[in-house]
Amino acid sequence: MQLAARFAADLAALWPDEERSGPLGLAVSGGPDSLALMLLAHAALPGRIAVASIDHGLRPEAAGEVALVERLAGERSIPFSAFTLSPQPGNLQAQARAGRYAALAGWARDAGLGAIATAHHADDQAETLLMRLNRGSGLAGLAGVRAVSVIEGSEVVLLRPLLGWRKPELEAVVEAAGIIPVLDPSNANPDFERAAMRARLAAAADWLDPAQLASSAAHVAEGWQAIAWYAECDWDEMVVRDDSAPGGVGFAYHANVPRVVAIETIMRIIAELGGHATRAEAARAWDRLWQGENASLGGVLAVPGVERVEKVGVLMRVWRFRPEPPRSVN
Repeated sequence: MQLAARFAADLAALWPDEERSGPLGLAVSGGPDSLALMLLAHAALPGRIAVASIDHGLRPEAAGEVALVERLAGERSIPFSAFTLSPQPGNLQAQARAGRYAALAGWARDAGLGAIATAHHADDQAETLLMRLNRGSGLAGLAGVRAVSVIEGSEVVLLRPLLGWRKPELEAVVEAAGIIPVLDPSNANPDFERAAMRARLAAAADWLDPAQLASSAAHVAEGWQAIAWYAECDWDEMVVRDDSAPGGVGFAYHANVPRVVAIETIMRIIAELGGHATRAEAARAWDRLWQGENASLGGVLAVPGVERVEKVGVLMRVWRFRPEPPRSVN
């Protein structure tokens, strides 16, 4: 009961009672982490959860793993849904992840769920932070796996209530229930970046603490929330429609904030004009514009200038964005 109370408190911090509009959907694979999530949620929210398990079509054993989850859910009278995906070309893990979340979002809508929860835990967060540090990621990446987010392309709330739990704790929950979990061999395959990082982190257990690394990622996430809030203010106060742009479609951006905030605003302007830009691309555009050079990204042309801004009465950098004109064909 103590563990169930701890889980309930962690969940309430992310998903207060007054925000709950339906049952909590759980993504359960049959591994120890997600089985622990199911057991804890069942104890904390009896009758208010549902479970889904997904066969990604990548391993013949997956069908049996889905059947295991179905049996365990049935023994506890937990509503269960199964999904089978078809492998897509490209990065297998990335494609599997995209397909999994798309299926979960559809399930949440069809079943009237209030949110979806996954079993990401402190050790996962530590691995994510180290991998992104090794790639030179910016603050958005270093914030790691978010405790609360929205499934991309939907309005479905995505929760990670186990980010404060260590993997051995979750394994103990499953063992205490007398359940033998399944083990995905890809989790130990060093050809995958995460599995390789997991092995290195285990080898450095005498001086690297996954719980402290996860805590650092949470602190970065708080800092990122502040930047996102500032970027929202920047959009509201410093971006206006540019009626002088060809066709009257464009934006004027009074650029007067730190680079990390301006990058978010630039990305939003590009999106509003029907384009797409990554943070790295927006950062390179900021560098060019700050140096007084035009920038082109996501089908949008940005032209820098210095203008007197009426509402503040001073000269400011004003960057004008409009759809890039079609290239002439000789």
